Amino acid sequence: MAIPITVPRLGWNMDQGVFVGWLKADGETVRAGEPLFTLESEKATEDIECLDDGILHIPVDGPKKGDVVLVGTTIGFLLQPEEPIPTVRKPSPSPQQAEPIPTETTARMLETSTRHRPASSPRARRAAAELGIDWRKAKPSGRTGRIRERDVLALNAALAKEPVAPIPSLRRVIAERMAASHRSTAPVTLTTTTDATELVNLRNRWKTAASSNDPVPTYTDLLVRLTALALEEHPVLNSRWEEDRIVTPQEIHIGIAVDTDAGLVVPVVRDVPRLSLQELAIRSRELIERVRQRKLSASEMQGGTFTVTSLGAFGIDAFTPIINHPECAILGIGRIRRCPAVYEEQIVIRDQVTLSLTFDHRITDGVPAARFLQTLSAFIRNPTGAL
Repeated sequence: MAIPITVPRLGWNMDQGVFVGWLKADGETVRAGEPLFTLESEKATEDIECLDDGILHIPVDGPKKGDVVLVGTTIGFLLQPEEPIPTVRKPSPSPQQAEPIPTETTARMLETSTRHRPASSPRARRAAAELGIDWRKAKPSGRTGRIRERDVLALNAALAKEPVAPIPSLRRVIAERMAASHRSTAPVTLTTTTDATELVNLRNRWKTAASSNDPVPTYTDLLVRLTALALEEHPVLNSRWEEDRIVTPQEIHIGIAVDTDAGLVVPVVRDVPRLSLQELAIRSRELIERVRQRKLSASEMQGGTFTVTSLGAFGIDAFTPIINHPECAILGIGRIRRCPAVYEEQIVIRDQVTLSLTFDHRITDGVPAARFLQTLSAFIRNPTGAL
């Protein structure tokens, strides 16, 4: 019996992926465990292994490089010698994809929209159809607001000058996830500024004492570690919204947003409270390097319970980060800046940092989120005592 080859689900929220290419040829004998094709999903590219032995059959209408493929779609078969090639049934359209049935209300709406659309000459509409553009976007030059043929030609000339770039698959994934986050959460952002002088002093002491082989923790490493300690005291911020229920994991896995030329990628550092600061620095550096080389696996971006993102290197003080759904919250870190502040009843120059916490108001309320920021701010003011 022919064994279907389907697109696997590599992440909990993966609905589709980008087909990169086959690693075996049509008609080639394949063994279980051998890489069969390459799939890009959730900002990672992975070789998908074959689960059975057989002869690979690639349908004529199978996916090509760069095609978007839905999870569960059959893209090929494994056959036994002399086994007939099965036929693939195309999935029927879902109710959402089916053509809507006209009703009296929709008919009136269509009539109204047609009646109020701008007037145009037959030649203008014919030119627009030949050029494949919407004539309604042309600027009318007729005395009564009528769109003429030359208006359509002017619109086409203007559109030809506009740079058009295809949307990269990674950018498309990011766009879909950000839109899904806004649709699925009730985001609220709290912002506070805290004294980071001791945090800066602590890191400077490490830089001075460290040898050339010892990794010096970055400010992000320090803040990720302090965030994990604050989450231990406020576990509701470490929760996830899963299938209409709130789940609070015992582990704290923190995702670190990393900017790349292709877009934003969020590798996950697992069990942060159990790692020493040196171990955390080494692990985060390894993950970031794998991100830069596009070698990060899908599993290294899954299971996060909280996310930290920083724009401090770009001179940003405060911003509104978007929740990495289904997580409860994300922490945005601004730049560490030296500015006048009141310290021990005197105005002195101190290092300060602004924290922006976006949380899902379905999971928790403003007061618990504010208490989390209070705890984290206290840890930043006295990092030696917290660490």
